[in-house]
Amino acid sequence: MGLNKSKGNMYSWVTHTWNTIKGECSHGCSYCYVKRWGKQKPIHLDEKEFKTDLGVNNIIFIGSSCDMFADNIPAGWIYDTIEYAREFGSNMYLYQSKNPEKMLRYHGMMGDLARVCTTIETNRWYQNIMGGPGPKIRAEAFLKFKFNRYVTIEPIMDFDLKEMVELIKLCNPVQVNIGADSGGHNLPEPSKEKILELIDELQKFTQIDQKRNLNRILLPASVKRSLK
Repeated sequence: MGLNKSKGNMYSWVTHTWNTIKGECSHGCSYCYVKRWGKQKPIHLDEKEFKTDLGVNNIIFIGSSCDMFADNIPAGWIYDTIEYAREFGSNMYLYQSKNPEKMLRYHGMMGDLARVCTTIETNRWYQNIMGGPGPKIRAEAFLKFKFNRYVTIEPIMDFDLKEMVELIKLCNPVQVNIGADSGGHNLPEPSKEKILELIDELQKFTQIDQKRNLNRILLPASVKRSLK
C-alpha cells in the first residue's frame, strides 16, 4: 500500500505510516484495533513496500499495524526495513513496540532522527488481556534508548498509582499519550478520579497528551451527549 498519510490521532505530529511487516501480531492483545479488520493473514514481509518512495522531511510511523519487534519477527525483516528507511535521510522515524528489549538490538542503526515509543497500559498484569513482555520489563529496557522516548498509556487499564507513576518515570519520556479503549472490549478501567490523579503526578516531570477517546471516562454524561 506504500506510504500512507497518518489519519489516526495517537501522534498529531506524525505525517505518514509505512508497514513492511504485515499479518497477525504474536502479542495477541485482546483489544488490538487491527482485529476490527477481521482475521489477519499469517505474519509476512511485503516485498512491494521496498519500492515505496518515503519522500523527504516526513515524520513516519514505521510498523503502525503490527509490532515489528515482536518475538516471532525475523531479524532480517527488521534489518531490511530500517536500512531501507535510512536511504531517505531527511525523514524522522517513529518506532513503537511492546518489546523494547528486542527493539534495543537495532538502536545503533536507527539513525539520529529516530524516535521510540513503548506502550504501558497499566503497571499490573491482566492475564488473557495483555500481550508482550510485562510493563516493568518494557520500562527497564526502554530506559536504555538514547533517542527521545514516548510512552503510550492506551488503552488505559486500572492501575496502582504509586507503582504506575514510578514505572512511567523510569522510562523518562518526553511525552506521555493517554487514551481509553475505543472498541468496547470491557476492559478493567480506572475511575475518572484516578486518571486525573495520575495526570497530575505525570505532569510534574513530562508532557501529557490526552486523546479524545479519554473523554468517555473523564466527562460527565451530559457533556458527552452534547459533543455527539
